[in-house]
Amino acid sequence: MTELRGFYTLWLREVKRYLRDRTRVVSSFFQPLLWLVVFGAGVAAAFRGGIQIPGLTYQELIFPGIVGQTLLFTSMFMGISVIWDKEFGFMKEILVAPISRFSIFLGKMIGDSTDALIQGVIVLAFGLALGFKINPLAFLVCLPLMLLITFGLVSIGLIIASFMGSLESFGAIQSFINLPLFFLSGALFPVVGSGIEWLEIAARVNPLTYGVDALKTVILGAPYAPFQIQPLLVDIGIVGAFDLAMIAIGTWAFSRMK
Repeated sequence: MTELRGFYTLWLREVKRYLRDRTRVVSSFFQPLLWLVVFGAGVAAAFRGGIQIPGLTYQELIFPGIVGQTLLFTSMFMGISVIWDKEFGFMKEILVAPISRFSIFLGKMIGDSTDALIQGVIVLAFGLALGFKINPLAFLVCLPLMLLITFGLVSIGLIIASFMGSLESFGAIQSFINLPLFFLSGALFPVVGSGIEWLEIAARVNPLTYGVDALKTVILGAPYAPFQIQPLLVDIGIVGAFDLAMIAIGTWAFSRMK
């Protein structure tokens, strides 16, 4: 019972802290907007109508990738809460509480994942407002899928933050990891099947590739089928295995904190 209460308290704290920061909630969808509208329109014009995929415009093709980008950037940024908790002494109080480090890590991870999911839903809703067609069933399937994707990404942010002592160090490492994960995920262009061997290898070892592939499969449907990297269930299995590995490493990282 103590473990469950501790887990719930940490989850609720992370969600409340996120929802009360209205500036971050509102401002964080402007970056996806720029990528989707400005970048998407610019590249589509450069290709004179976009990369030719029957039944899809270029902006429709990258829309699930922009949702994946939102999940990535929001999830990784959430690790900053650990830095703040260290600086204000709250982390010491958590660590001496009579609950396991696994429950502490899980509470923060799922709380931050919930925040990232909310941000992803905002971007999905924004896509609907822009006229992108999303099947209601696909929307519902996307919710647990997005949550699954965030588990591993949030865990990476928490792991990095557990080793960092300053916001500047965390920011530098976060950017160093975020950008390769994003650009090698196939969010903006198909990297698998590009004919560039090193690019395809890098994409296949990138866990976000399979999350983005799953989102595109669910949101875009049949027109995307020829470009699928893996069947949907395989994508989900790979993302799930990555999540478990990151949760195990994250629990170990929290266990070493004093």
